[in-house]
Amino acid sequence: MHSAVLLIEFGSIILGLGLLGRFAARFQLSPIPLYLLAGLAFGEGGLLPLGASEEFIATGAEIGVILLLLMLGLEYTASDLVSNLKTHYPSGLVDCALNALPGAAVALLLGWGPVAAVVLAGVTWISSSGVIAKVLGDLGRVGNRETPVILSVLVLEDLAMAVYLPIVTALVAGAGLMAGSVTLAIALGAAGLVLFLALRYGRLISRFVSSDDPEKLLLVVLGLTILVAGVAQQLQVSAAVGAFLVGIALSGEVAEGAHTLLSPLRDLFAAVFFVFFGLHTDPSSIPPVLLPALGLAVVTALTKIATGYWAARRAGISVKGRWRAGGALVARGEFSIVIAGLAVAAGIEPSLGPLATAYVLILVVLGPLTARYTEPVAARWARRREPHRPEPAPRATEAEAPVAD
Repeated sequence: MHSAVLLIEFGSIILGLGLLGRFAARFQLSPIPLYLLAGLAFGEGGLLPLGASEEFIATGAEIGVILLLLMLGLEYTASDLVSNLKTHYPSGLVDCALNALPGAAVALLLGWGPVAAVVLAGVTWISSSGVIAKVLGDLGRVGNRETPVILSVLVLEDLAMAVYLPIVTALVAGAGLMAGSVTLAIALGAAGLVLFLALRYGRLISRFVSSDDPEKLLLVVLGLTILVAGVAQQLQVSAAVGAFLVGIALSGEVAEGAHTLLSPLRDLFAAVFFVFFGLHTDPSSIPPVLLPALGLAVVTALTKIATGYWAARRAGISVKGRWRAGGALVARGEFSIVIAGLAVAAGIEPSLGPLATAYVLILVVLGPLTARYTEPVAARWARRREPHRPEPAPRATEAEAPVAD
């Protein structure tokens, strides 16, 4: 009987997510806010709380995080990452300073303590690579001059995750300074080792994993990723970081093939992850934090626009391109929820989950709008700011010129 209820509940969730995704696609929206709202509807205090399938959904949500980071790692080669670090690290530092500090400040002002401040700093810092990539494609800006600048900022944020996530994992677990330092050292050592092996022996690793049979390739890559993620979690480093490093280590045709095969699985389990996060957020806890979430969303939308503008200016992009770069970076999404989920699972601060949910809901809807309208609005504002100049008097023609005496 329990298994029948589980199948009914889980099947209903998957069907509902598919319908929500189709609805979002029709209106060219990100489905993330709809998935979160679905979780709120079926979670604690929702319209129809689930029972039998919650544990199964929790496992699926963990796989969703692993696949999100694996697919992210597959997007980049080790040489790309090293090149981006050398060229664009100032933009990454500005991005961190402008966007992480508001989150930390709000957490401290609300009296949540230093651990929650570090978590909320990450929530407000990291942009949504998935939402931004989709928006750039929808707007036909993939070939624009400012797009490499946008992608460079996103790559640096993704790299920073490999350092940031182990720190957060140690902090929310209550590890002391010594244990936290050991965890960070292991994470940095693992990241450095993977980058070295990928640069030096990337072809050999990819050849070992490679297979002409899609089924075997899927099983080897997925099995290797979950195994490494489990080992990483056992070392208190973070399963997500382990998955990200596996993605970096694979390159060439193997990475392309794995990306194609794993994309549907990523979409499925990522959707389950967002629902799971919503399940653990009581809808009645959102209104008390809605005002801080809205204020934080407005402030960090402006700081992201400033980040993109500065990074594009540094790259020599025109003024219009700078505004487009800034507007494109506003959206937050999957990784903000991943970071908040670590704190929620550890019971760090009851209001942190609702605030993160409201914050992501606001910016995942606002992000595509700022990407589309920041540049034209800025251009219109600039024209209004220009002082009115009287039109010059028309020059006299030779026929009209006075004849000298």
